[in-house]
Amino acid sequence: MKRIFGVLISLVCMFSAFNAMAQADTLVSVCTKHMKPPYISDGQQYQTILNGDENAEFHVSFLGGSTYRIVGCSGLTDGNLVFNVFDTERNLIFTNAEYENAPYWDFKFTNSMDCVIEAKLDAKTSESGFAIMLIGFK
Repeated sequence: MKRIFGVLISLVCMFSAFNAMAQADTLVSVCTKHMKPPYISDGQQYQTILNGDENAEFHVSFLGGSTYRIVGCSGLTDGNLVFNVFDTERNLIFTNAEYENAPYWDFKFTNSMDCVIEAKLDAKTSESGFAIMLIGFK
């Protein structure tokens, strides 16, 4: 009996993990529609699961003289993710909240700098879900 119960628990966990990975893959495909040429992805997918008012932080280095595109997605439609870009001293550089939660924004950095990208779900549209960030450059 214990063996059957253990197998059932294992199957439920594997199905849940597979379902979560499938959701993340779907969201990545939604995000990549905003990462078109001339932008080239840096090859990273910054992903996390958020609940309620949780924030995710992603630490990124940007090179001076380069133009970057930051894309943020959660859900199958645009505008569900709020992202803020801070310098290392937590000075706000940009927030998409001032632009109706635009799913992407382009930046040109004159100097190289390390930044923190903070992402959270828009409380008006989502209570929980995946947050996916992509960064590209041209």
